[in-house]
Amino acid sequence: MAGLLVTDGYKFSMAEAGWPLREETFYASHRKGGLQVLPFDVERELRAVLPMPEAGDWEFLAAHDYEMGAGFRAAIAQAQQVKVSALPKLSVFHDREPIFSVTGPSAVVSWLEPLVLTWSYRIQVATIALLRPDELPAAVGTVTCEAQKRLVLETLDTVGVKAPPIAVAPEAYVARVIAQVKELAEVTGSPDRLFEVGLRAASCLEQHLLALEGCRAAGLMRTSNVFGARKLGMIPVGTMGHEHVQRFGSDEAAFRAMVERRPQRSSFLLDTFDTIKSGIPTAYAIIKERPGLRDSIRYDSGDKEAQYRFAAKLAGELGIRPVMILEDSFDTALTKRFEELRREVGWKPEEQVYGYGGFIVAQTAGTPITRDRVSAVYKLTQTGKRPCMKFGNEAGSGKQSVPGKPVLWRRRAGASGPFGVVAQEGEPVPEGYALLTGAASSQAGARPALDDAKEVRPEDLRLVHSPATQALVDALKKEAFG
Repeated sequence: MAGLLVTDGYKFSMAEAGWPLREETFYASHRKGGLQVLPFDVERELRAVLPMPEAGDWEFLAAHDYEMGAGFRAAIAQAQQVKVSALPKLSVFHDREPIFSVTGPSAVVSWLEPLVLTWSYRIQVATIALLRPDELPAAVGTVTCEAQKRLVLETLDTVGVKAPPIAVAPEAYVARVIAQVKELAEVTGSPDRLFEVGLRAASCLEQHLLALEGCRAAGLMRTSNVFGARKLGMIPVGTMGHEHVQRFGSDEAAFRAMVERRPQRSSFLLDTFDTIKSGIPTAYAIIKERPGLRDSIRYDSGDKEAQYRFAAKLAGELGIRPVMILEDSFDTALTKRFEELRREVGWKPEEQVYGYGGFIVAQTAGTPITRDRVSAVYKLTQTGKRPCMKFGNEAGSGKQSVPGKPVLWRRRAGASGPFGVVAQEGEPVPEGYALLTGAASSQAGARPALDDAKEVRPEDLRLVHSPATQALVDALKKEAFG
């Protein structure tokens, strides 16, 4: 079991502004990376990290603007009741296929996100070991901490591959983090304009704590990792993610829920449906109603420069000054560019802040294995009885998620048709396919991963929806875009 604080801060604010006891489903997937191998039993791993409050957790949350109500506390008490539907150990999956889903109280299944995203590291180690063994020494030859080394050794033992020599170099890792943060602080003028959001980009909690030590040494004091903030005397931050907007079905309902259920200032995430047509205008209407609270807007997908110019112009017309939050995929070069834009549109330094995840935590780790390499995601697919999905700013975006309760059908040996089909729980499995997800899939998943990999053709590496899944996608697109 993991301590209650071992997650991102916005999980607490979204739970308090949402329905913590409502049954919801989230699923995990890798948006890219091609064929990959799952080297562990998902349900066993997941039940080992479910939240368990420890002494002082509730008090720390309350002291940092995350005082949690009775609904959240009741949900955490029901954590073991979650249901897991996953591919069998040693299954092969490819881009955007569901690896597993979790159904249970909203607060619990949401809480899991940053921890389960760290699992992409082990998946990539197994994949390289089995499918691209020549890359293995460079991929795992140097690690950041003893915990990361243990993960590598356990994973290679699972897939039956001998481990190459592995060096553990925590001091060098922390030094690289310090240098990265100092470089960013030089560009922005102060580490006070930076915050860190990289727990999900780490291989494990121990690595992330090392990264936070480097951040703190360089003057960066704000992190989304609530446990790390408590342990290292930092400040936990975060208010809104895509799941919150999906949960409510519209930008306005989601934004108002956040400001009407929590007294603190809010950060409005803009791109769940359409940044310019909906996200920015809706956020601005609410910000205008709340003068002096320093609410912020957060950019994510799409053309952020065009969105930024639009937002600055409209803010001037409305006479408001929201704080601009810029994070997704930001590095030094992009930070420099947006500092130029800030000066161009006349935004003050304190009105623009930057968040960094993989750039601080993963790119400094000395390995090509990163979350961004496969674009590992964990997304809300159903809230209550209503399916939902992320569109990523517009129909056709590569960031679209799968709605409903997704499962995976796998083509049987010798059959024809797509290698995998993303279907819905309970949908009849057609001839020539087997259900690869869940307890009923043990026979279908019995073949070794390498046997499945040999059957895959280039044309198989695409996302194929079943009739039920496609019907849900079409209905949700129509609802969102007309």
